[in-house]
Amino acid sequence: MFFAPPPEVEATVFARVPEALAPRDSSSWARVQHGGKLFRAFLEGPSFDRAGNLWCVDIANGRILCCSPEGEFRVAASYDGEPNGLKIHRDGRIFIADHAHGLMVMDPVSGKVEPFLTRPGLERFHGLNDLHFAANGDLWFTDQGQSGLHAPYGRLFRLTEAGELTCVIDNLPSPNGLCFDEADGHLFVAVTRANAVWRVRFLPDGRTVAKSGTFIQLSGGLAGPDGLAMGQGGELVIGHMGLGTVWVMSRLGEPMLRIRSPEGILTANMAFGGPGNRHLYITEASTASILRVELPFAGKPMFSHQ
Repeated sequence: MFFAPPPEVEATVFARVPEALAPRDSSSWARVQHGGKLFRAFLEGPSFDRAGNLWCVDIANGRILCCSPEGEFRVAASYDGEPNGLKIHRDGRIFIADHAHGLMVMDPVSGKVEPFLTRPGLERFHGLNDLHFAANGDLWFTDQGQSGLHAPYGRLFRLTEAGELTCVIDNLPSPNGLCFDEADGHLFVAVTRANAVWRVRFLPDGRTVAKSGTFIQLSGGLAGPDGLAMGQGGELVIGHMGLGTVWVMSRLGEPMLRIRSPEGILTANMAFGGPGNRHLYITEASTASILRVELPFAGKPMFSHQ
């Protein structure tokens, strides 16, 4: 980016996974990805239900956590998987992008987690990362695996409500978070290992990809853009993993605000909630925390609330 530094604000800690919920041993995921580090919880995928509860995934320990409006955590589900992203359907079902197993679905009452889609064909997915519901009910999700600039084989999929699965793009160097713009016209995809956000454009049929390219090129940090969220006025909110920062960009791609983490640099994913949908809740993975900051604009309502 080559703009003047935007104004800065610092988020505060809203809630933290308590020590009582910390695992006793390091997981296989942590042993492979982080040298055996013991994570109390590696939080990502925040999504609000209609009761104001904030649901998150804990990929390090194969858990789904639920945080009450008062900031109290509980383990809603624990299973043999690597949940990486989470979104709630408007019928209440919880969909999970699982790096190990594919697309999963969870009953929020019983906590039962079951496979929903494990293969795009004969082969397995590379490793799902995140997902997003469009206003028409189509489910879009990223298949990141270990792709990167050295091997740009990451994929973007669309699953219609009728069950039709399409691989829309197959050459992404590490696709991660994704969201549609305020009018559901363009799709933004965080491309972590290219340190960029792509804008996916479509022909008038709304399905065929055309003229897609880089919307924002970031720099710095130890990772890159992870999660995305959208404001009602087209503001794009970007969690910059490894920089301890969440960027707010205008609909034209100009920096409007920098939100700094008060502790930890693994600012991964975000969700709007609170009064008027103007509070941004941010997962900080290294400290198993939920950060919060009030913004001067409201977030676009999620599919679960439409």
